[in-house]
Amino acid sequence: MKKWFIYSVASLSTVGFGLALLGEAIIAKFKEEPWFLMGTLALVVINTGLSLLGRAVIERLKEYK
Repeated sequence: MKKWFIYSVASLSTVGFGLALLGEAIIAKFKEEPWFLMGTLALVVINTGLSLLGRAVIERLKEYK
């Protein structure tokens, strides 16, 4: 299987998970429950997913050279 495909699937899954965590942190904030750590983790996971997406693009472009 191609590297870019694996990176792109992993990035989509990671970004989706990060957005779900962010939603849970927002809900926790409105319920006045502890939310800061979950929100921080959500940002880390989202940024990891975006980094994986960038890597997928780089791997895909390497195939054209």
